[in-house]
Amino acid sequence: MTNISINKVNLQDLEELQNISKQTFYETFSESNSTEDMEKYLVEELSTEKLTSELKDINSEFYFAKNENTLIGYLKLNFSEAQTEIKDENSLEIERIYILKEFQGKRFGQILFKYVIELAKAKKKKFIWLGVWEENRKAINFYQKNGFVEFGKHIFKLGNDEQTDLLMKFNL
Repeated sequence: MTNISINKVNLQDLEELQNISKQTFYETFSESNSTEDMEKYLVEELSTEKLTSELKDINSEFYFAKNENTLIGYLKLNFSEAQTEIKDENSLEIERIYILKEFQGKRFGQILFKYVIELAKAKKKKFIWLGVWEENRKAINFYQKNGFVEFGKHIFKLGNDEQTDLLMKFNL
Protein backbone atom coordinates (compact mmCIF):
# COMPACT_ATOMS: atom_id res chain seq x y z
CA MET A 1 0.00 0.00 0.00
CA THR A 2 1.24 3.41 -0.82
CA ASN A 3 0.87 6.72 0.95
CA ILE A 4 -2.81 7.77 1.28
CA SER A 5 -3.87 11.15 2.58
CA ILE A 6 -7.45 12.26 3.25
CA ASN A 7 -8.00 15.99 3.43
CA LYS A 8 -11.02 18.24 3.78
CA VAL A 9 -12.01 20.04 0.58
CA ASN A 10 -12.65 23.80 0.62
CA LEU A 11 -13.81 26.42 -1.88
CA GLN A 12 -10.34 26.83 -3.38
CA ASP A 13 -10.59 23.17 -4.46
CA LEU A 14 -13.89 23.67 -6.33
CA GLU A 15 -12.59 23.02 -9.85
CA GLU A 16 -10.70 19.90 -8.78
CA LEU A 17 -13.79 18.68 -6.89
CA GLN A 18 -16.01 19.26 -9.90
CA ASN A 19 -13.60 17.41 -12.21
CA ILE A 20 -13.26 14.31 -10.01
CA SER A 21 -17.00 14.32 -9.26
CA LYS A 22 -17.88 14.27 -12.95
CA GLN A 23 -15.19 11.75 -13.87
CA THR A 24 -16.00 9.22 -11.14
CA PHE A 25 -19.76 9.50 -11.67
CA TYR A 26 -19.36 9.04 -15.41
CA GLU A 27 -16.99 6.08 -14.99
CA THR A 28 -19.38 4.42 -12.54
CA PHE A 29 -22.72 4.90 -14.28
CA SER A 30 -22.33 5.79 -17.98
CA GLU A 31 -22.50 2.20 -19.25
CA SER A 32 -25.87 1.63 -17.55
CA ASN A 33 -27.59 4.93 -18.35
CA SER A 34 -28.52 7.01 -21.37
CA THR A 35 -26.21 9.77 -22.59
CA GLU A 36 -29.04 12.28 -22.10
CA ASP A 37 -29.68 11.31 -18.48
CA MET A 38 -25.96 11.29 -17.68
CA GLU A 39 -25.44 14.72 -19.27
CA LYS A 40 -28.44 16.21 -17.45
CA TYR A 41 -27.19 14.88 -14.09
CA LEU A 42 -23.59 16.03 -14.61
CA VAL A 43 -24.66 19.53 -15.71
CA GLU A 44 -27.31 20.07 -13.02
CA GLU A 45 -26.11 18.14 -9.97
CA LEU A 46 -22.38 18.80 -10.33
CA SER A 47 -22.58 22.42 -11.47
CA THR A 48 -20.25 25.07 -10.08
CA GLU A 49 -23.20 26.73 -8.34
CA LYS A 50 -24.48 23.53 -6.72
CA LEU A 51 -21.05 22.36 -5.55
CA THR A 52 -20.27 25.84 -4.20
CA SER A 53 -23.49 25.80 -2.21
CA GLU A 54 -22.71 22.31 -0.85
CA LEU A 55 -19.16 23.34 0.10
CA LYS A 56 -20.56 26.33 2.00
CA ASP A 57 -23.09 24.19 3.90
CA ILE A 58 -21.82 23.71 7.47
CA ASN A 59 -23.59 20.31 7.59
CA SER A 60 -21.81 18.89 4.53
CA GLU A 61 -18.15 17.95 4.25
CA PHE A 62 -16.11 16.83 1.25
CA TYR A 63 -12.79 15.01 1.50
CA PHE A 64 -10.20 14.24 -1.16
CA ALA A 65 -8.32 10.96 -1.11
CA LYS A 66 -4.83 11.22 -2.55
CA ASN A 67 -2.31 8.49 -3.22
CA GLU A 68 1.18 10.02 -3.21
CA ASN A 69 -0.31 13.42 -4.17
CA THR A 70 -2.46 11.96 -6.99
CA LEU A 71 -6.16 12.61 -6.48
CA ILE A 72 -7.84 9.19 -6.61
CA GLY A 73 -11.27 9.75 -5.09
CA TYR A 74 -13.46 11.70 -2.74
CA LEU A 75 -16.18 11.59 -0.10
CA LYS A 76 -19.23 13.72 0.56
CA LEU A 77 -20.67 13.42 4.06
CA ASN A 78 -23.87 15.01 5.35
CA PHE A 79 -24.96 15.74 8.89
CA SER A 80 -28.17 17.03 10.44
CA GLU A 81 -30.37 18.98 8.00
CA ALA A 82 -28.04 18.40 5.02
CA GLN A 83 -28.88 14.69 5.00
CA THR A 84 -30.98 13.68 2.01
CA GLU A 85 -33.42 11.45 3.94
CA ILE A 86 -32.93 10.81 7.62
CA LYS A 87 -32.41 14.13 9.40
CA ASP A 88 -31.24 12.48 12.62
CA GLU A 89 -28.66 14.26 14.79
CA ASN A 90 -27.27 10.81 15.66
CA SER A 91 -26.51 9.87 12.07
CA LEU A 92 -24.02 10.64 9.34
CA GLU A 93 -24.87 10.12 5.67
CA ILE A 94 -22.29 9.06 3.11
CA GLU A 95 -23.80 10.76 0.08
CA ARG A 96 -20.83 10.06 -2.17
CA ILE A 97 -17.83 7.77 -1.91
CA TYR A 98 -16.04 7.44 -5.23
CA ILE A 99 -12.67 6.10 -6.33
CA LEU A 100 -11.38 6.55 -9.88
CA LYS A 101 -11.74 3.32 -11.87
CA GLU A 102 -7.98 2.82 -12.28
CA PHE A 103 -7.54 2.81 -8.48
CA GLN A 104 -10.45 0.51 -7.62
CA GLY A 105 -9.76 -2.92 -6.16
CA LYS A 106 -6.68 -1.63 -4.30
CA ARG A 107 -8.36 -1.22 -0.91
CA PHE A 108 -8.65 2.59 -1.18
CA GLY A 109 -12.42 2.39 -0.68
CA GLN A 110 -11.76 0.44 2.52
CA ILE A 111 -9.41 3.17 3.75
CA LEU A 112 -12.05 5.85 3.04
CA PHE A 113 -14.71 3.80 4.81
CA LYS A 114 -12.50 3.39 7.91
CA TYR A 115 -11.91 7.13 7.87
CA VAL A 116 -15.67 7.76 7.86
CA ILE A 117 -16.14 5.40 10.83
CA GLU A 118 -13.45 7.25 12.81
CA LEU A 119 -14.98 10.62 11.91
CA ALA A 120 -18.50 9.46 12.87
CA LYS A 121 -17.25 8.15 16.22
CA ALA A 122 -15.38 11.41 16.89
CA LYS A 123 -18.61 13.31 16.18
CA LYS A 124 -20.47 10.92 18.54
CA LYS A 125 -22.82 9.57 15.86
CA LYS A 126 -24.71 6.31 16.47
CA PHE A 127 -24.98 5.15 12.85
CA ILE A 128 -23.86 5.78 9.29
CA TRP A 129 -26.25 5.40 6.37
CA LEU A 130 -26.23 5.73 2.61
CA GLY A 131 -28.23 5.11 -0.55
CA VAL A 132 -26.84 2.82 -3.26
CA TRP A 133 -28.35 2.08 -6.66
CA GLU A 134 -30.04 -1.33 -6.56
CA GLU A 135 -28.22 -2.33 -9.76
CA ASN A 136 -24.74 -1.43 -8.45
CA ARG A 137 -23.88 -4.94 -7.18
CA LYS A 138 -20.20 -4.10 -6.71
CA ALA A 139 -20.99 -1.28 -4.28
CA ILE A 140 -23.75 -3.23 -2.50
CA ASN A 141 -21.35 -6.14 -1.95
CA PHE A 142 -18.70 -3.74 -0.60
CA TYR A 143 -21.15 -2.23 1.89
CA GLN A 144 -22.53 -5.62 2.98
CA LYS A 145 -19.00 -6.92 3.48
CA ASN A 146 -18.40 -3.91 5.74
CA GLY A 147 -21.43 -4.54 7.93
CA PHE A 148 -24.12 -2.39 6.30
CA VAL A 149 -27.67 -3.76 6.29
CA GLU A 150 -30.56 -2.70 4.09
CA PHE A 151 -33.36 -0.83 5.86
CA GLY A 152 -35.38 0.78 3.08
CA LYS A 153 -35.47 2.27 -0.40
CA HIS A 154 -35.82 5.66 -2.04
CA ILE A 155 -35.94 7.16 -5.51
CA PHE A 156 -32.82 8.70 -6.99
CA LYS A 157 -33.35 10.81 -10.07
CA LEU A 158 -30.60 10.48 -12.67
CA GLY A 159 -31.52 12.98 -15.36
CA ASN A 160 -35.13 12.11 -16.16
CA ASP A 161 -34.78 8.48 -15.04
CA GLU A 162 -36.18 7.55 -11.63
CA GLN A 163 -34.04 4.80 -10.14
CA THR A 164 -34.35 2.88 -6.88
CA ASP A 165 -31.62 3.18 -4.28
CA LEU A 166 -31.33 0.74 -1.41
CA LEU A 167 -30.90 2.52 1.91
CA MET A 168 -28.22 0.83 4.00
CA LYS A 169 -27.17 1.44 7.59
CA PHE A 170 -24.09 0.71 9.70
CA ASN A 171 -24.45 0.92 13.49
CA LEU A 172 -21.47 2.25 15.43
